[in-house]
Amino acid sequence: MKKILVPIDFSEPSAYALEVAAKIAKLQQAEIVVLHMLGLSEAVLTKDESQEYEEAKYYMELARKRFRTFLDRPYLKGIKIREIVQNYKIFKELNTIAKEQGIALIVMGSHGTSGFNEVFAGSNTEKVVRTSDVPVLVIKAPMPDFNIKNIVFACDFEDEAILAFKNVKEFAELFSAKLQLVYVNTPYEAFICNSEIEKRISDFLYKAGEPELKVTIYNDYSIEKGLMNYSKEGKFDVLSIPTHGRKQFSQFLLGSIGEDVANHANLPVLTFKV
Repeated sequence: MKKILVPIDFSEPSAYALEVAAKIAKLQQAEIVVLHMLGLSEAVLTKDESQEYEEAKYYMELARKRFRTFLDRPYLKGIKIREIVQNYKIFKELNTIAKEQGIALIVMGSHGTSGFNEVFAGSNTEKVVRTSDVPVLVIKAPMPDFNIKNIVFACDFEDEAILAFKNVKEFAELFSAKLQLVYVNTPYEAFICNSEIEKRISDFLYKAGEPELKVTIYNDYSIEKGLMNYSKEGKFDVLSIPTHGRKQFSQFLLGSIGEDVANHANLPVLTFKV
């Protein structure tokens, strides 16, 4: 892992993400690329060319000054930092930056106590997750002691999730982390009997080239509660899930994420595009 991208809006959540990115960067000897999106309005950009240039120059310089203060943090000492300020307004443009810069991981903050819900409900974070071809790690709270030792990967074990599984396995190996696989079975959301899900899991692991791995089948009243409860019980550092890009999340996670998860699950969420 050579480069980590951290979108910065100078908020507390983006500071949380920056600190986590710093810990990963030190471990992997990686560079951090910080990106601030100006998002200048059309009112600014419809002036004549000279005015437009001066306005854009003013706001870009203002952002760079804010960077100088924002990046003055002890945990960034010794890490190579590259600053980018662009007038991006569409979050899919982060994927373009990621490709151009050779980014291996995006680390983003999510706002508020409903941060987990925001990841799945049309927020800016969710827009990045949907459009990113590289993994996205979503941080929702201060994590000064963040360490990746135990990762849980949850999916429906359909064939389309095999690539995401292989990617999260490689990610876990980067950190010498233990990877646990889980399927959450519920009585209401497309219940599957044990023999059927065991067959599906067996086929999935065989096709993925990992037939000896074990998968926990965890029963709960909803997928959301199952994820939250299992994550708590296992004391995992990261919850990883596959995404469907523009089609949003896989069928495994369709529907709203419950308020209990939104309010209580502070676990970082790592997404891999299917």
